[in-house]
Amino acid sequence: MEPAVKETIQKEIDRLANKDVYIHLETTNGAYASHFDESFFSSGAYIRNANLIYEHGKITGNGPFRVGLKLNFGWVYAEGITHFEVDEKERLLLAGHDFSGKLAVALLISETPFE
Repeated sequence: MEPAVKETIQKEIDRLANKDVYIHLETTNGAYASHFDESFFSSGAYIRNANLIYEHGKITGNGPFRVGLKLNFGWVYAEGITHFEVDEKERLLLAGHDFSGKLAVALLISETPFE
């Protein structure tokens, strides 16, 4: 993945707007490692292959970024985006890494389901 480039990400968000897409959205603050420190409260959220159509999307901020997708019935958003990639399947992969390099948030958008 490369450091997030606001203009490039916005073009990719626009490319996938008004299409039938699948999203993967995940957040974690260390849920996978919470057993090492019982005083640490871990939380997270996970959804995979949610099928939707978003009307438009926007990347905002000066970095880390916030990406929001406007649905006809609400919003999907991810905050803390620091990196991105468009892979060989033309999927938009967005990630936010914390100061130690660990994944904190991921928002993936694809025209085909994730495996």
